[in-house]
Amino acid sequence: MKGKRIVLGVTGGIAAYKAAGLVSQWTQRGADVRVIMTQSATRFITPLTFQTLSRNHVAIDTFDEQDPAVVNHIDLADHADLFVIAPATANIIGKIAHGLGDDMLSTTVLATQAPVLFAPAMNVHMYEHPIVRDNIHHLMQKGFRFVDPASGQLACGYVGKGRLADPEAITAAVEEILQEAPGALRGKRVVVTAGPTREPLDPVRYLTNRSSGKMGYALAEAAVRAGAETVLVSGPVGLTVPAGVRRVDVTTAEEMFEAVMKELPSSDIVIKAAAVADYTPMQKANRKIKKSGDQMALELKKTRDIAEEVGKRKDGQFLVGFAAETDHVSDHAIDKLHRKRMDLVVANDVSQAGAGFDGETNIVTVYDDQGEVLRLPQMSKTEVARRLMGLIGERVR
Repeated sequence: MKGKRIVLGVTGGIAAYKAAGLVSQWTQRGADVRVIMTQSATRFITPLTFQTLSRNHVAIDTFDEQDPAVVNHIDLADHADLFVIAPATANIIGKIAHGLGDDMLSTTVLATQAPVLFAPAMNVHMYEHPIVRDNIHHLMQKGFRFVDPASGQLACGYVGKGRLADPEAITAAVEEILQEAPGALRGKRVVVTAGPTREPLDPVRYLTNRSSGKMGYALAEAAVRAGAETVLVSGPVGLTVPAGVRRVDVTTAEEMFEAVMKELPSSDIVIKAAAVADYTPMQKANRKIKKSGDQMALELKKTRDIAEEVGKRKDGQFLVGFAAETDHVSDHAIDKLHRKRMDLVVANDVSQAGAGFDGETNIVTVYDDQGEVLRLPQMSKTEVARRLMGLIGERVR
């Protein structure tokens, strides 16, 4: 933490007094801590407390410009290695989720390029309200981080989840983010495949699967953030391409095969997150197949296995595959890793709630040729991608 620049946003909740302990702890450990308070926060604890502990001016009013040489909220936004909001009320979470900047804290958060960590604290019913949960979920999908609140006796008298996380938990999250190497893959070229493929039966119908592409798109975004030149070979999905990513659109398994093989020679890392069809119709009808009879038989042929072919052709590339399973997950994943000469395989049990297709979260276990490497509980696909990219960066280095 020494030498790191942390901006702490303090909002108006009874837990605001606990933020003083965070400032004291981080400052003693060598961090340069700047505090922004909302007007409501000043009703719970004085700015002088934070000024004394941080040895820096406390920002409250957007228009209170202390230094005419800079715009204060932009200067603070640029200053940060990490932005922490603790306690984070439902109000500030909602404002940031909807891009609102109507005070010093919200405008600074919107202007910063640093990672942002929220530590929510509020009444249990507020925290569980569908709108608040949607706002938190939306922010997580955008890459914002959260430290879950603790459960227990709340200041309002209720018992439940909503207490500000313990200082140790918040500091641990801060340390983890500060230790991330944003340039861990700088100079590397990453190819990510994402989404389903569609295998046409006729001009109207096709065979496909339930993949949404969200995991692959999250991986592509994480790769760019880690400094890599990133190519996303995407099946047909309705997702926005992450900034800085070059997308190659494909539809069929054969098109995805050709696109990956074209990118392979110039790549350093290949991440096969797409759900590619294993079989395709033997023949595609030129006209719509009309309904006739009570039964219909389809004759299918096997598609070319992209991951297996990459494993055969790779020349120094680092290959990561995915294994979506419903039983004997570890056995199938490790077998797949060995057969296809993968360096890592990311396995999930898609029959588990929170780990299936088309969801916003995932539950994964990562294996290498020695066995289990990393086990992640249910978390957003954005967070899973960030953790996986950190592991890949370590292995590649």
